[in-house]
Amino acid sequence: MVSFQSNRQAKRILVVDDIEDNVALLQAILTDEGYEVDVAKNGKSALTKVETSPPDIVLMDAMMPGMDGYEVTRRIRQNKKLAFMPILMITAYEDANAAKGLDLGANDFIRKPIDYDELLARVKASLRLKDMMNSPQ
Repeated sequence: MVSFQSNRQAKRILVVDDIEDNVALLQAILTDEGYEVDVAKNGKSALTKVETSPPDIVLMDAMMPGMDGYEVTRRIRQNKKLAFMPILMITAYEDANAAKGLDLGANDFIRKPIDYDELLARVKASLRLKDMMNSPQ
């Protein structure tokens, strides 16, 4: 598969999930598309990675032990030093949880089980929006 980014530097995606199988699936899909993938296995690690080396986009499981994806999203949005960073939350739960995540600053949701084409379309759309917001007018 040829990546749409072949002539540009690969976009960095931080995948945040405590379940190894979910991480492996997302890594396989995203690296096949030419993205550089970093992984955090919990919310605290995700915040550290975002603050020390901000990715282009964050894909984060909503439900994790300890600090869940909602709290991580809230903390990322409170950090004024971070430029616009799309956050896509991944959840198996219903619409009420989507509304909570959006209210806290998530940009979009992906439902489990993950659909390959939908995942890539949402990632690409979020990255296009980020590029437009960061480009000089």
